[in-house]
Amino acid sequence: MYILDGKRLALDRAFSHGGISYPANWLRLSSPAERQAIGITEAAPEPTWDRKFYWGYDTEGNLIPKDHAELVSNYSAQTKQTANSLLSVTDWMVIRAADNGTAVPSGIKTYREEVRTTCSSKVTALAGTADTAALASYVQFVSPSGGAPTDFNYWPEQSSEA
Repeated sequence: MYILDGKRLALDRAFSHGGISYPANWLRLSSPAERQAIGITEAAPEPTWDRKFYWGYDTEGNLIPKDHAELVSNYSAQTKQTANSLLSVTDWMVIRAADNGTAVPSGIKTYREEVRTTCSSKVTALAGTADTAALASYVQFVSPSGGAPTDFNYWPEQSSEA
C-alpha cells in the first residue's frame, strides 16, 4: 500500500501531485527511488481476517470472534437446509410409495439415509466445537483427498438408480 500526503494511493489509478498528473500504471512501473522522490511511502498492508467468523482486531492485535453459539446455530440451520434440498429431489418417490405402494429403489433409500446421517454428523460436529476458532477450522477444512465424509462441505452423491 502506498501513501502520499497521508492518503492511500490505489494501484492502477491515475493520481495528481504537485501539479503533475501520473498515469494509472505509474506506481507499478516506477522504482522505489522515483516514488520516494515525490514523497510516496510504502506502508504494510492492513491485516485481514475471515469476516464470517471474526469482527476484526482489537487494540492488542487479537482477533475478535463473532458469537460462537450464533454461528453454530446458523451453520446448523444451513446444513439442515442443504439436506432438505438434497432430499426434496427424491421426495416424490417416497410419496408415490406411500400413495400406491410403488417401491422406492434401494439406491435412493440408501442415498436418502446417507444424507440424513451426514447432516446429523455435521450438526453434532458443529455443536461440539469449543469456540469460534474451532468452528472456523471445521467448516473450512478440506481433507487432502478432497471431499472426504469428514469434510464439512461433503455430501453423498445421488445414485443414478431412479
